[in-house]
Amino acid sequence: MGSATGWGAAAPGHDPWRPPPPCPAIELVIVTTPDLPTQYSPADVETKTYERWVSNGYFTADPGSGREPYCIVLPPPNVTGSLHVGHALDHSIQDALVRRARMRGFETLWLPGLDHAGIATQNVVEREIAKEGLSRHDLGREAFVERVWRWKEESGGKILAQMRKLGDSVDWTRERFTMDPGLSRAVQTIFKRLFDDGLIYRAERIINWCPRCLTALSDIEVTHTEDEGELVYIRYGSGDTEIVVATTRPETMLGDTAVAVHPEDERYAHLVGKRIELPLTGRQIPIVADEHVDPEFGTGAVKVTPAHDPNDFEIGRRHSLESIVIMDERGTITAHGPFFGLDRFEARPAVVAALREQGRIVREQRPYLHAVGHCSRCGTVVEPRLSLQWFVKVAPLAKAAGDAVRDGRTRIHPPDMAKRYFDWVDDMHDWCISRQLWWGHRIPVWYGPDGDMVCVGPDEEPPAGYTQDPDVLDTWFSSALWPFSTLGWPDETPDLARFYPTTVLVTGYDILFFWVARMMMFGLYAMDGRPPFRTVVLHGMVRDQFGKKMSKFFGNVVDPLDWIARYGADATRFTLLRGAHPGSDVAISEEWAAGSRNFCNKIWNATRFALLNGAVSTGLPERERLTTADRWILSRLQTVIAAVDAAFEEFEFAKVCDALYHFAWDEVCDWYVELAKTQLAAGGEVAENTKRVLGHVLDALLRLLHPLIPFVTEELWRALTGRESIMIAPWPAASPELADPAAEQEIAELQELVTQVRRFRADQGLKPSSRVAARLNLAGTALAPHEPAIRSLVRLDPPGEGFTPTARLEVGAVTVEIDTAGAIDLAAERRRLEKDLAAARKEYAQASGKLANEQFLAKAPAEVVEKVRRRAAQAQEEIARLEARLAALSG
Repeated sequence: MGSATGWGAAAPGHDPWRPPPPCPAIELVIVTTPDLPTQYSPADVETKTYERWVSNGYFTADPGSGREPYCIVLPPPNVTGSLHVGHALDHSIQDALVRRARMRGFETLWLPGLDHAGIATQNVVEREIAKEGLSRHDLGREAFVERVWRWKEESGGKILAQMRKLGDSVDWTRERFTMDPGLSRAVQTIFKRLFDDGLIYRAERIINWCPRCLTALSDIEVTHTEDEGELVYIRYGSGDTEIVVATTRPETMLGDTAVAVHPEDERYAHLVGKRIELPLTGRQIPIVADEHVDPEFGTGAVKVTPAHDPNDFEIGRRHSLESIVIMDERGTITAHGPFFGLDRFEARPAVVAALREQGRIVREQRPYLHAVGHCSRCGTVVEPRLSLQWFVKVAPLAKAAGDAVRDGRTRIHPPDMAKRYFDWVDDMHDWCISRQLWWGHRIPVWYGPDGDMVCVGPDEEPPAGYTQDPDVLDTWFSSALWPFSTLGWPDETPDLARFYPTTVLVTGYDILFFWVARMMMFGLYAMDGRPPFRTVVLHGMVRDQFGKKMSKFFGNVVDPLDWIARYGADATRFTLLRGAHPGSDVAISEEWAAGSRNFCNKIWNATRFALLNGAVSTGLPERERLTTADRWILSRLQTVIAAVDAAFEEFEFAKVCDALYHFAWDEVCDWYVELAKTQLAAGGEVAENTKRVLGHVLDALLRLLHPLIPFVTEELWRALTGRESIMIAPWPAASPELADPAAEQEIAELQELVTQVRRFRADQGLKPSSRVAARLNLAGTALAPHEPAIRSLVRLDPPGEGFTPTARLEVGAVTVEIDTAGAIDLAAERRRLEKDLAAARKEYAQASGKLANEQFLAKAPAEVVEKVRRRAAQAQEEIARLEARLAALSG
């Protein structure tokens, strides 16, 4: 019997996702032949089912229906992308929400689309034309952009077809692209409004720069890793004005214009305001006091290079320091002198060597691990660079975004993630929105021959003789408009009026700051204070079963398309959703995917059994005509419906899966179906009522499971009910009048008796398939009417003449006496027990080994660690039981 206490509660060595041994069955006469094949084959069902859903228009929203709207805009994947496991989790969550809302009667819109992915797409096409011996400059801007559009039509967007394989019920009639004409008009419109309101400006600032891609980068396009480098201590000045600074980038000293110390650092108070000589250059630079300096880092004195460090730039602004650029856009040194023309990484050791010759190197600390930013597209080390760029003045926009969450217009779930959101929006720096690319929304600013500048709106023409700014906008700029531009803004469309604000945004917590905050800022600005979504649901990253981040280096990356091909889309979705707690990372393994497939097969087999035995979904018999088992399963169903609804409302998808998995497997399949066999075999009114109850329970169960595993539930529900589609069936509602605590207590007693007898049989060495004579003393108990079912479930025959019990078991008020004479091969039983003992000891060794691994305890999610602890404890119990049984046999 499967455990009902949690995902990890199972016998030692037993994964709760692996089906338990089948319960003993009794023979039944098959009276009908259903259309369902004997085995479920996802490949035979999924494609044709999805095509039927699309052709029937089930995914298409109607803004004029009058029903309450429920809208989710799909976070647009890159046009260059393929479906990875993070997408699969994100989409499975959204599809579950949308399918449930559709069944609850909402007018649902799940709007799909693609992001043009400026840098990524340009890099792909540049690599393509490089095979022809060409660069984008050989083609020219217009021809290159045409080439990108051609690539997009021929090769881009393959992820959309992959979304169909997963079962995404998106409205394909509303598919958008961030560079389609409508969205391009929205981008130009909001840029013009922000510009006219003084919220977009052009200025020289420090930005992230990729010397390989030759463009500015947003913060989210920079990946920080702990790299091994060197911390060099350099002596500036001499004599009374000598001061030592520490740096990991000694080549940038060529652009130093000051040394800074903390104003309260008494070590350097006498030097503040004095000037010292900068080594290798002969320039005199001041020593300034600034609160940004950390007295604990290095020597407490830092070199200030305003043109090549964001913090130094701010220090430079506060102290009116000169900004000296010593590197070009490719990372080549441009400062006059012996280092001119060297690459930055060639200049680094050359500068250190020159300083060493002058006796300026005080200390060299290597290796020195420190955070280094890399371009997320090409891996090149990012260079902070002073550059003339376009920026959004975020202060008023960020304040509005913070206020919308604080006053409840938008709810962040889980709530503890709101603090991270506030930390970001309350201290947001102006956003660099220009990129030195050719693919993207070109900045709608034009320059005149006399240096004047004009911003051009979507319905305007630039003055004759003006030249357009060559830069394009950051991809995140157009993505920030996604919740309303996709609905038709700036036009007043029926979709915009009906579906904005959207209901829920589902995304990973890792882009809370970079994308969610920007959508909030632009949505509130463009839509007169109405936020883009009512609720933001954040999920975590997908990790392997040990809590380790997925990486090609570790060889633990999961390809969801491979899982779909091998286990089916439903099993892939269920595996991801079963670990999805709000804000927490999701651990998965292939073993769990196989277990999810087994779960789908279990539902298939149970429904097929029901159809073979005449189950129908035509309503329930009167309550007084139901057996205790019927009333029990109907009562349990009401509890499960309520639990599933509550978990859905709090986006606790793991709890939804947990409740439905254990109800379906443990209660419906392992108990009610087995009890129903006895009732069906009885014939007459009891059998007819059982068919109706079985059909009713499966009907409701399939509808509850549909948002999670849509394909298998559609196939089974149509076979069971004969109706059009489960997608348009109503969501189950709990019926409190069917709650029956007395029936639940009675069946709980039956389950306890059966479980104890099975365990007793196993301890006595009886094979599960063997039938033995037994006397059941059920007189005076509530279980007396269940004797036929109990005997069937535990394979006990009535006692005959000469019955002599050899073993006795008491369970509550019930006594069970069994005759095991001749039923046990002692030598074989000893071998079996020894084999089981070895397995239990191995399980304990593995679990205890993990618990002794400090790295595992530090990195694995708490629920994974707790599961391993349970495995260790259960293994210990099993070892003690088996050793005791072996001792008894030997005695």
